[in-house]
Amino acid sequence: MIIGVLNQKGGVGKTTIAINLAAAYARSGHRVLLVDADPQGSSLAWSSTREGEPLFPVVGMPKPTLHKELPSIASDYDMVIIDGSPRVSELGRAAIMASDLVVIPVQPSPYDVWASADTVQLIKEAQQFKQSLEAVFVINRKIANTAIGRDVGGALANFDLPICERSLTQRVIYAESAARGLSVLEADPESDAAREILRLAASLSKTNLKKAAA
Repeated sequence: MIIGVLNQKGGVGKTTIAINLAAAYARSGHRVLLVDADPQGSSLAWSSTREGEPLFPVVGMPKPTLHKELPSIASDYDMVIIDGSPRVSELGRAAIMASDLVVIPVQPSPYDVWASADTVQLIKEAQQFKQSLEAVFVINRKIANTAIGRDVGGALANFDLPICERSLTQRVIYAESAARGLSVLEADPESDAAREILRLAASLSKTNLKKAAA
């Protein structure tokens, strides 16, 4: 299965989600590959910071031909996670076309919701050529007990794409673990962050999604 983590807006946490999803699947015994398709190379930088043995390989492929090259590489792995590129439509299209499931991280902010329209449009275009392609919003950096945290789901319903039943909360451990080249599962396996990542990974791998309109 190939999961692309993409949003045309930067700063939504796609690298954090990609890295921690890859770690969750690797810790579950899957053979995992993380593909850094962002010219900024954030996932590669995270990997180079790490001191211990890697949980999974990380390769850089910020190429418009990603959708043509990745399938042969992906055949050696159970799960492939793509850390996609923001603001670059050609690379974004390639990452979308390479994916079986596109995860769209969205923060509970009107700016993030409005900016999601570009990513949704790219996905709708790709689905004309790849009908099996699925996509889902994942609410990231949600702040508990706030009106915007509750209302973001309703705002995303206008895009007619599913919203994952699992969301991620704003937590310092995500940044702290990244600075050490670790996932939250390694930094603190008993943390709330580790538990929510595992729940998200399980939900996505089963494509256990609910419709935004539901």
